Amino acid sequence: MEIAVLGLGEAGRIYAEGLRRRGAIVRGFDPAYPGDGVDTAVIAPSLEDAVRGADLALSLVGASAAPAVATAALAAMTSDAVFADMNTASPELMEQLAAEASASGIRFVDVAIMAPVPRAGVDTPLLASGTGAAWLTAAFGDLGIPIEDAGPQAGAAAGLKLLRSVFMKGLATLVIESLAAAERAGSREWMTSQIAAELGPSGEALVDRLVTGTALHAARRAHEMRDARDYLASLGTPSRMTVASLEWLESLAESRATGR
Repeated sequence: MEIAVLGLGEAGRIYAEGLRRRGAIVRGFDPAYPGDGVDTAVIAPSLEDAVRGADLALSLVGASAAPAVATAALAAMTSDAVFADMNTASPELMEQLAAEASASGIRFVDVAIMAPVPRAGVDTPLLASGTGAAWLTAAFGDLGIPIEDAGPQAGAAAGLKLLRSVFMKGLATLVIESLAAAERAGSREWMTSQIAAELGPSGEALVDRLVTGTALHAARRAHEMRDARDYLASLGTPSRMTVASLEWLESLAESRATGR
């Protein structure tokens, strides 16, 4: 299988290298990244060169760049290829990209990455929806990549990920708020043990991941929670906890940016 990986940041590099190790022919390209350190992917001179002749194009460029990258890639791909957007974005954006792919005669897949990629690499669980979801589920399954078919409607996988984010990001900010108060009260160690006990055998490690990961990636997770808030609004359901989690994430992002 020939795969173009568009976007060679942290997740893109991991997928480019992991897919190559599992037998795929990989061509990588990122207009904002020179490709240093991508030892196992062939760095294409242009986006068009990366996707031309590929069976599959994976977009890992971030939601803001996703539309422009999709437009450029679809124009250079053949009609028997599949375009998969793996960026965290709203269901509405995925539906828009799917419509553009359909107009080009190309199958589209909305892929939701369900856990941090650095933790498990290409073994990170995925959800896929769209006209190419069944094809991608079979193809990635052959490569040993865990992926679940969420149906033929683009945006379904993105929506499920946002629903999960309401819980996971909400849990993370609740833990942070509890520990901040406990630290002020001189009881952080006790509170940490209480939370860890409720989270099960790996609770202590999970608490650490929630706290450190949220602080490190607060800006990106705030963007995700804005999408989650808007998705809940589109469903007509309350978003009080999501809004509060978003406030926490925005505060953490500002603190990280300013060093305060």
